[in-house]
Amino acid sequence: MSSPTFDGPTLYILTGPTAVGKTACTIELAQRWRAPILSADSRQFYREMRIGTAFPTEEELAAAQHFFVGMLSIHDYYNVYMYEQDVLKLLDELFRKHPVVIMTGGSPQYLDAVCHGVDALPDPDPATRQYVTNLFEHNGVEALHAQLRLLDPDYAATVNPHDGKRMMRALEVSLQTGKPYSSQLHNRRAERNFRIVKRYLNRPREELFDRINRRVDKMMADGLLEEARGLYPYRHLNALNTVGYRELFDHFDGKCTLEQAVTDIKTHTRRYAKRQLTWFKREYEEVAVSS
Repeated sequence: MSSPTFDGPTLYILTGPTAVGKTACTIELAQRWRAPILSADSRQFYREMRIGTAFPTEEELAAAQHFFVGMLSIHDYYNVYMYEQDVLKLLDELFRKHPVVIMTGGSPQYLDAVCHGVDALPDPDPATRQYVTNLFEHNGVEALHAQLRLLDPDYAATVNPHDGKRMMRALEVSLQTGKPYSSQLHNRRAERNFRIVKRYLNRPREELFDRINRRVDKMMADGLLEEARGLYPYRHLNALNTVGYRELFDHFDGKCTLEQAVTDIKTHTRRYAKRQLTWFKREYEEVAVSS
């Protein structure tokens, strides 16, 4: 991979679909440029979810300075706006010592927050948050979507009806302010005082899908079933509403066999990778990688 010329403080974003090989490439660049690494993988924020999120190994964490890896518990509240503010504050410090900082991870909305900013919407009071949390825990995403159709039909028509995290946030803001969530999104692009270079890794489709399948098999061999079983009592938490855990929770609930759950993890991960690629192709430059 060729090295760009850095002119002033530069945030170098190296992203790509799940299992494409971001970790190895990022560490190689971090060592070459003596640059710290900021994670933009929203699932790796949570320290209890190590196997199912392909958490960096101890050796990988020791190979370069990492931030935003395992800094939260699944019980902690965190959102994309908080992440944007935390990253910007940290970058102010890091750029005093490093001309380039690397950001990696495959969570598009978190990458977008740092590049373009998000609207500063109010955090709900505890009663509102508890109401929305209870609605989700006891009635599921269908209830969230039904109430969102009443409070903000415009947003309900565009949001993924299975994305509980986004719907909960929209309901919290709508209930807290008395105004539709969508009416408070101004989509203004923030100005940054540093340069941003955007790259995404890609591989031939069949190769990528094979890597995804083999990664899931390795996760199972490494103990994903036991990790998920330990987290099962907390399955209602937003952090665990994610591929790799949802499917095993269904198995624990008797909805499918273990074999079917593993197959579903692979299928859903491949679909997620395709959605990621669609997002990255909009404004990132492709970098082909090979084994």
